[in-house]
Amino acid sequence: MKPFIPSVTRNVLASWMAHALTIVIGFFLMPYVVSVMGDQSYGTWLFINSMASYAGILYFGFGDTISRYVAKYHAEGNDLRINQIVSLIFAIYLVMGGITLLVAISLSLLAPWTSHWVGDELFEIQLTIIILGLNAATGMVGSVFGGVLMGVRRFDLERGVIVGSDLLRLTLIAVFLHQRWGLVTIASIYWFITLAENVACAYLAYRSLPKLRIARKYLDRHVLKECSSFSAMAFLNAIAYQLTNATDSVVIGIMMGTDKIVPYYIALRLTQFLKQPIDKISQICMPTAGALSAVTERHRLQRFLVKAVGTVMLLVGGVFIGAWFFGGDVIRNWMGSGYTASHHILVILLAAQLVALPCSVLRSFLFGMGDVRFPAILYLVEALCNLTLSIILCSFWGLTGVAWGTFVPVLCIELGVLVPVALGRMGLQPYRFFTQAIVPQLLPLAALFGYCVWVSAQEWSHQGWPMLIGVTACGGLVLGATWLLVDQLRSLRLRTLESQATAA
Repeated sequence: MKPFIPSVTRNVLASWMAHALTIVIGFFLMPYVVSVMGDQSYGTWLFINSMASYAGILYFGFGDTISRYVAKYHAEGNDLRINQIVSLIFAIYLVMGGITLLVAISLSLLAPWTSHWVGDELFEIQLTIIILGLNAATGMVGSVFGGVLMGVRRFDLERGVIVGSDLLRLTLIAVFLHQRWGLVTIASIYWFITLAENVACAYLAYRSLPKLRIARKYLDRHVLKECSSFSAMAFLNAIAYQLTNATDSVVIGIMMGTDKIVPYYIALRLTQFLKQPIDKISQICMPTAGALSAVTERHRLQRFLVKAVGTVMLLVGGVFIGAWFFGGDVIRNWMGSGYTASHHILVILLAAQLVALPCSVLRSFLFGMGDVRFPAILYLVEALCNLTLSIILCSFWGLTGVAWGTFVPVLCIELGVLVPVALGRMGLQPYRFFTQAIVPQLLPLAALFGYCVWVSAQEWSHQGWPMLIGVTACGGLVLGATWLLVDQLRSLRLRTLESQATAA
């Protein structure tokens, strides 16, 4: 019987539904956690968690390798190769997970020499570091099964696990979080959730691939050689990702103090809330592009690329415009009036995503086609520039300087280098890409901009959540209706041109 593979639309909708719940939970959860723990304690949690996230480097790029090769061999019906790939990476992650835990224990022993922590506070910090190391190790080993689900394009199942874990996290934090030993409590909750997620993904992976087996007999050095060529570059990509995502909090914590992380993190967290459902399109594109390239459907691949980039451009452009006008109102209603600097930071970070998210689709297509060296090296260069600029600009402009340190490398490297090279490697002319992917989104975005200008001038536009939600919903209708109108006009024009060509 032919395996069930959900459509791209279904996978995207499942991702968005899961993320909508994540946003709702995050909006309720973060103000509660900050109010219970305080800026100083919560900033310390963010700092330690950012440092712990560097354990992601030990994935060595094999996360993308699972998704890419499972998609490839699943399309070819090669169950043996799938088992060899999964067994090999599972074994590697067992070793890396053990190393991660040992590093965490070592760092906990070094904690007295890294800050002013003493007494009970020091013991709590040390225990938190160890638990986060255990959490990273657990997530590393279990991520194999999430990679299998993404490889067979069962994003709907993977997102369902995320929904369940988000609800469980909300419940556990609301019930058990308290000010004393708050860091240990929240770290323990995160580890328990990671364990539950991995068990669920393992069960669903075996259900989706009944012939999936993980065993020592499937370990093959030839498979390691095959995977290494891809994972080596994906590893550079993983380093770049960790540098980019953990740099800001670490730089601020070291140069300005952990309590200063919170105003920046508010803007960063909002950016993550807004970008993640859009970013899911890029994640879904990689295995789909891999499957299309495996059957050498070049025309379909290009058409899929144009559609994906256009959709991402429309969505991130709408988010940026909305945040420009109403982001400050959202932050005040969400976290209170003490974080006015967060709006300015939010606009800069979203401006970076206005470039980065459409370009991430190009990167995902290259990865799916097996072309990983160029985008990985480029992403690493961008991350190093981000780190360097953030340190330099933080000295002059504080939190805002860190945000600009993120924006400048994205603008220069993604647009100036990634886009022209990626289009050339996919055989897509820049003019066609621009006219088919970008131009159709400009009129809907202009309509949304005009709507926001009009609404922001009204006195009733800034009064509480009901009004902000209503303004957002109407803005979405303006954007969507204008896009549908443009799409219908384009379709009518194409049909007219086809009729004229047929008549001629």
